[in-house]
Amino acid sequence: MISIDTLRKYYSEDAVFVTEHASMRFRQKGIKAKDIRHAVSNGEIIEQYPEDYPFPSCLILGKDAQGRVIHVCMSDEGSSSRIITAYYPDPNKWSEDLKVRRKN
Repeated sequence: MISIDTLRKYYSEDAVFVTEHASMRFRQKGIKAKDIRHAVSNGEIIEQYPEDYPFPSCLILGKDAQGRVIHVCMSDEGSSSRIITAYYPDPNKWSEDLKVRRKN
């Protein structure tokens, strides 16, 4: 299981990376690096994906720099992390608190 404290530690060690593709998608969605970092610093892990390849990952619910709820998916690569994606959750697809996926 990934710990939010471990992900925060990676940030403090400057060991969080973003792929070019993810960076491009953030720009399209209006998400800045500071929004993601802010969400990790104040957020909580709401889903774990231990079987993800090549590294386990998790979904974090936090707030961006403007206080809006944002989801961030990050890996734990042992001594660093990678931002896989980040997005503003669609309330139609999530519970009222944006922590649990709605069933179709």
